[in-house]
Amino acid sequence: MAEWLYEEGIGECRAALVEKGAILEAQIERERRLVLPGATAQGRLVRTLIPKKRGIVRLDSGEEVLLEPIPPKVAEGSVVVVDILRAAIPEEGRAKLAKGRIAAPGTRPHPGPSLLQRLRETEFPVVPCPAHAEDQLEAHGWSELLDEAASGEVGSEDAALRIFPTPAMVLIDVDGSLPPAQLGPKGAKLAALAIRRMGLTGSIGIDLPTMNNKDERLIAATQIDKLLPLPFDRTAVNGFGFIQIIRKRERMSLMELLREDPVMNAAMALLRKAERHGTGGAVTIVGAPAAIDMLYKATDWIRQLETRRGGKVTLRPDASLSLSAGHMA
Repeated sequence: MAEWLYEEGIGECRAALVEKGAILEAQIERERRLVLPGATAQGRLVRTLIPKKRGIVRLDSGEEVLLEPIPPKVAEGSVVVVDILRAAIPEEGRAKLAKGRIAAPGTRPHPGPSLLQRLRETEFPVVPCPAHAEDQLEAHGWSELLDEAASGEVGSEDAALRIFPTPAMVLIDVDGSLPPAQLGPKGAKLAALAIRRMGLTGSIGIDLPTMNNKDERLIAATQIDKLLPLPFDRTAVNGFGFIQIIRKRERMSLMELLREDPVMNAAMALLRKAERHGTGGAVTIVGAPAAIDMLYKATDWIRQLETRRGGKVTLRPDASLSLSAGHMA
């Protein structure tokens, strides 16, 4: 039976739904002040973009949220309580604001559910993975999945994906050495698995090879129906091998998270290594200057690490190391 592996790290929490040694889904939730989906927050309507349809609410926290629609009696300057439907999502060129709607009368502000709370609401058991125990995430291919999400490259020579997030949609290009009749279904299978593992949502376009007949295209589409959990909507595979999938979009995908801030990724990786290094006590973290500088400024994270290890933490920049490299001394 599938189960959630849950790791409460420093600066971020991590989870992987695993079954038979493979990761089916993966999620990372980082410490941030931004509002989470499922929250209800108070703010003020500061700007109307389209009368009665769309405006900007500045929450008491300072974060701005896109409000749709604007009730008739709500004017600029009004204090409002908003249900958060979607978290803020980074996009090339500009960030996509969190999105909300006016809450029902009498609704009190409250935070959105955390990653752990969301996991507990699923049908699968949650297994804690403390730092002093065996690295269960890594044993199931955690680092390999993060590399795929960061690079957008999945698969091998016979069938491979290249994944491109754009403001309009996520585009998945399928290529490989197999004949089209075989590459189509295998590419669709790889795409469905990658969509689930990386939490890709919104509008997703998959460019499969051009297949000769309707039956071949149907076989490819069936792979997606078999492997991608509902709810989602999709088109048929057209004559050019293109299929579009729509999944509800509430938060950033693993790919968007990892591409948002490479320095943060490096700092999180160093903290994870440091927490698991040896049997505790003092440790020196050696890493690229940019990552070490971020850790210097994150004094709370370092204090947490010292408490968990029971010893002093020293930071040492090494200009010869790449951002993704680093070790403990």
